[in-house]
Amino acid sequence: MSTSTPARGAWRLVAEREITTRVREKAFLIGVAVTVVLVAGAVVAASLLSGRSSTEDIAVVGPEAAAIVQSADDGPIAQGGDTSFEAVEVASLTEAERALRDERVDAALVPGDDGGFRIIGLSSVDSTTEQALTAAVSQTVLQANAAAQDVDLDALSAGTTTTTSVLEKSPENEGARTAVATVMVVLFLLTVMIFGLQIAQSVTQEKESRVVEILAAAVPIRALLWGKIAGNTVLALGQVVLVVVAGVGAALAVGELPFVRDVGWSLVWFLVLFLLGFVAMATLWAVAGSLASRVQDINSTTLPIQGLLFVPYFAVFAGNDSLTEVVSMVPIAATMVMPMRLATETVPAWQLGVAIGGTIVAAVLLVRLGVRIYERSLLRTGTKLGYREALSLAAD
Repeated sequence: MSTSTPARGAWRLVAEREITTRVREKAFLIGVAVTVVLVAGAVVAASLLSGRSSTEDIAVVGPEAAAIVQSADDGPIAQGGDTSFEAVEVASLTEAERALRDERVDAALVPGDDGGFRIIGLSSVDSTTEQALTAAVSQTVLQANAAAQDVDLDALSAGTTTTTSVLEKSPENEGARTAVATVMVVLFLLTVMIFGLQIAQSVTQEKESRVVEILAAAVPIRALLWGKIAGNTVLALGQVVLVVVAGVGAALAVGELPFVRDVGWSLVWFLVLFLLGFVAMATLWAVAGSLASRVQDINSTTLPIQGLLFVPYFAVFAGNDSLTEVVSMVPIAATMVMPMRLATETVPAWQLGVAIGGTIVAAVLLVRLGVRIYERSLLRTGTKLGYREALSLAAD
């Protein structure tokens, strides 16, 4: 009587073994928890810092300087940013300098030797403060001089204003969108690398210790591969979902609902593409592990996979928009690049369809190819195998 496990359902047993083994590891649980906390904390910190306003205290000598600081606070620089200006009246230049050294004020505005004004800082003057006060001095003094000369300043400056417009409006929260896009790319890359190397090491360790021969006697080799892919896909996708949920939850907690709506669909498509891409990549990592005879061989057997990951990564960040658009539709690379585009720009539906369709086809082909190599190489011991050599072997 045969005691081997039926092929149907055997892969589930392997997948359950992969999952239960990993979730019992403290290092894995701690790593997931730390990642979730870091992402949530980064979202909260970014929201608080981006919405924080500051007040620059300016020491002033005389009513004219006080009026200029008030004009700066009412001016376009202050109104268009997060910086306001408040005058702190002092009796003399000496008092203003003492206030600066005691750090009771951020800068000082005092009468200059040439009849103008001086802006004084302790070791430097904030560029926003300098621009706002300089503009306010120019406007205030110009108006006073025009009035003294009985000149209609409005008529004199008619037609000197300029307006700025753009042909293509940038999306709102452009900086935050770019940050989300970058996080998605890095999250995909790190997750695939970390889980992939663990898959390869697991396969090689089982092969080196001859444990795989015992497993292969009870479970079909193909089921071993599918089980490893399924188990690690569940773990990887679960970790990524936790990170995304933590980030979205933190954003909602600090009142960033409009921003979550803006990037929500890009996060959904990121999860979909991540699932497709990880399945394909997990197959390749398992194959790389089966080609190695020792754990030390993994560096060389996984080199082509690392190239498959890092080439599009560097191409996107070192290239231009046209290159990014093309790479975002290339199978496998699309799983990393397309979500980034979805977060930062409007992507035509047909390009998204090409990215998803191409990745599905690539995943199917890679899994089928991976199964062939895996079945031929898993039980081969002694020396490291190459990809072509493994394909040329006869199936066991």
